[in-house]
Amino acid sequence: MRLFQNIGLGPAYSNVFRRFVSPRSFEEGIRLFLEHRYGAPHILEPIETQQSNAFCALGDEPRLQSLWASEQGLATRDLEQILLAQIEHHRAEVFYNLDPMRYGSAFVQRLPGCVKRTVCWRAAPSGNADLSQYDLVVCNFPTILADWRNKGCRAEYFYPAVDRVMGEYGCRDRPIDVLFFGSYSRHHKARAKVLEEVAQLSSERKIIYCLDASRSTRLAEAFPAGLIRYLDKYRRPPAIVAVARAPVWGRQAYELLGQAKIVLNGAIDMAGNDRGNMRCFEAMGCGALLLSDEGQYPDGMQDDTTIVTYRTPEEARTLAHTYISDGETRSKIAERGREAVNRLYNKSMQWQRFNELLSNM
Repeated sequence: MRLFQNIGLGPAYSNVFRRFVSPRSFEEGIRLFLEHRYGAPHILEPIETQQSNAFCALGDEPRLQSLWASEQGLATRDLEQILLAQIEHHRAEVFYNLDPMRYGSAFVQRLPGCVKRTVCWRAAPSGNADLSQYDLVVCNFPTILADWRNKGCRAEYFYPAVDRVMGEYGCRDRPIDVLFFGSYSRHHKARAKVLEEVAQLSSERKIIYCLDASRSTRLAEAFPAGLIRYLDKYRRPPAIVAVARAPVWGRQAYELLGQAKIVLNGAIDMAGNDRGNMRCFEAMGCGALLLSDEGQYPDGMQDDTTIVTYRTPEEARTLAHTYISDGETRSKIAERGREAVNRLYNKSMQWQRFNELLSNM
């Protein structure tokens, strides 16, 4: 099988990538990207091990894509044209796309004839997005899969995998009591309440939130409160601001996860009752205790056995305090969690599942 995987970086990480990565070639740029481990739980095994029959592209990264085009003598900076050329050049038989909101059905219809199967990952409600031309839409949220089926798409269960290098992270003393990293905006109301409640432990515990705040939030906090009243609704509570740091990705995130006793997690408001976002796999894979909101989790993520769940912001705070103090119980649950995700969601199992999905088309 000749595999082509397209990965979307998104605007926040793209800025980081462009700032710190200055490749002399497309090949070097991809190698540096893979070394940084951004989004690694979603990267398939042949891409990760850089097999000759597998090709990785960052389809929304203009500098790197233009570098490939220049190396091939293509006089274009159009990202869609470059991606199509890469797929044809690789003679790809399977196209796996992690950025279907950018490259949807209209793009699939333009794929070269060498492509026999098309698969995309989409794990969020997507409005009127058209993915009907993909052979398969995958994610690990059953409710969202049902929604895609109702829209006429074929949809099947698939999952992130534990990154092999996570085994390199995890210190014995774990000096960070509670860690959270992820996005923060006024649209994440339930998550924001939990973050605010747990942040109040910071007077006696080391709490760190690495937050990718919205543009409106950054703008609001650049001015004194009340100066521009319209922006005040975007301002974060003082308890959260007090523990907030810059966002982290890839190995930088793993480094903090390996130092954390507890990793706080919370689904965004649109997720329904399904649980199992990438943070679950990252936290457990790095050996921290996952403290997350109650809901329907994937196999192996069981309350009071491999993870701990809360129902309210107040309970999240109480449980965080309890498990910070009870190191023995915390370590046992975290150890069982790490073993479970490495056994059930490793890269080999993920690749095997991907091949099963292809064979059943």
